[in-house]
Amino acid sequence: MPTNCAAAGCATTYNKHINISFHRFPLDPKRRKEWIRLLRRKNFVPGKHTFLCSKHFEASCFDLTGQTRRLKMDAVPTIFDFCTHLKSMKLKSRNLLKKNNSCTPTGPSNLKSNISSQQVLLEHSYAFRNPMEAKKRIIKLEKEIASLRKKMKTCLQKERRATRRWIKATCLVKNLEANNILPKGTSEHILPTALRSLPLEDFKILEPDQQDKTLPIL
Repeated sequence: MPTNCAAAGCATTYNKHINISFHRFPLDPKRRKEWIRLLRRKNFVPGKHTFLCSKHFEASCFDLTGQTRRLKMDAVPTIFDFCTHLKSMKLKSRNLLKKNNSCTPTGPSNLKSNISSQQVLLEHSYAFRNPMEAKKRIIKLEKEIASLRKKMKTCLQKERRATRRWIKATCLVKNLEANNILPKGTSEHILPTALRSLPLEDFKILEPDQQDKTLPIL
């Protein structure tokens, strides 16, 4: 009695309670060769007890006139699931490759590969091991950017205040020179070059309530 199907990837086994029939390879050399070709098994040679189950034949291939389901004389197997067979072969080859790699002894070549991989990690230290590490780094950088923006804003405010103080001081000195309170040429000795060359009309005149206030310390 048949035990299993010879088709690649077919797990059908003989069971008298299941309506699946098993069929021997034909004795005619031409038909037998055609069955082997359609089976697509490398170096496959069917024996006396090699069978194909009825799943691999179309309904038109069977002769149902008698009590036993028989194949017609011109019947050939045409139904195969080669994709499943190829996937299982790929999975086996991958598992075998992983097993071989895990059993490979540590030698000079492996040490070189480990050193080279470490060098790659050092050269590409900007890469992250996982998304969570990248997210933490982004949050840290955003905080640093916000802190730098705050410092830049403070520096700009200090610069504007210092500029206003220089302008007020320049206005005061030039007004005192114009009123002959200070000797001529005093502004050339105490004011910066960029301010001493500008005429008094280009500066904003202090308001009366600000002129009586003490000049802030520069």
